[in-house]
Amino acid sequence: MGNFTSMIHIRRAEISDAAQLQRVFASGGTYAGTLQLPHPTTEIWQERLEKTDPNDTRLVAIYDGVVVGMASLHMEKKQRRSHVASLGMGVADSFSGRGIGTALLTELLNLSDNWLNLLRIELTVFCDNTAAIHLYKKFGFEKEGTMRAYAFRNGQYVDSYAMARLHPRQAMIPLREF
Repeated sequence: MGNFTSMIHIRRAEISDAAQLQRVFASGGTYAGTLQLPHPTTEIWQERLEKTDPNDTRLVAIYDGVVVGMASLHMEKKQRRSHVASLGMGVADSFSGRGIGTALLTELLNLSDNWLNLLRIELTVFCDNTAAIHLYKKFGFEKEGTMRAYAFRNGQYVDSYAMARLHPRQAMIPLREF
């Protein structure tokens, strides 16, 4: 696996990645793990990439010249939450479990911790997405709550966890029970 992961290249997403991102998010497991709908078009991805907020970060994972995953940080717009970003991520089904998510998260969290001065990264993940939950926990994300009937997927409502990670130097801030 070490040899495979050394062949993964991470870079900023470009508008020219639209067709390859469409293929990544057309994977059944990928869109089922996100809030995306089945059958995305290249035009949808091109528009998303063109309209990316300049304060947000979208990274792609490249393996053998092909985009195989994407992760993004969306900065909070409210001034009092300027220390927060939300994370979104997707990896092509055929590359799941091969270190793509680890490579993407490593780079996003490096940016978050060392360049963007973010304190808190938030995400939602479906409760049945055990691989993603394991990955997020490996990077210090903690479950903060369960959102019941969070989204409609494959004919039924499914629950999601709210997870977050505080910057490692700030992780000593105690959580209060409510």
